[in-house]
Amino acid sequence: MVSNLVTIVTNYFLSLKLVSISWFSCSVERDRCLHRDPPIEYWNDLRGALRLRHIPSYYNRELMDKLQTLQQKNMSIKKYRKKMERYMMRTSIREEETTTIARFLSGLNLEIRDKVELLPYKDLNDLIQLCIKV
Repeated sequence: MVSNLVTIVTNYFLSLKLVSISWFSCSVERDRCLHRDPPIEYWNDLRGALRLRHIPSYYNRELMDKLQTLQQKNMSIKKYRKKMERYMMRTSIREEETTTIARFLSGLNLEIRDKVELLPYKDLNDLIQLCIKV
């Protein structure tokens, strides 16, 4: 019984793999040849090609807007930090830590921000620990 289920699942994933390979070779490679783009050799090239093909152009703008307007409101400090990190990862933002700290502080609730701004901290993690304690 279990071995039959394993066989069925294995066959399903193998067929899915074959379908994805044929889709890639027919669709993506054909489009790249038509546009005289170099063949895809590396994972990052494939990721970029799929991103161009399937992610709408306004996606990055919307994520940036969400990141810029992110406010803590009724979220906990940890949830607020995770959400900010998720938006920063999705938009591929790499910025100095002081800029990230300023972004983090600007979205905090006023009562927490007012208390934390007066306290000394070394980096973002210190700031987050202070926010949790306050």
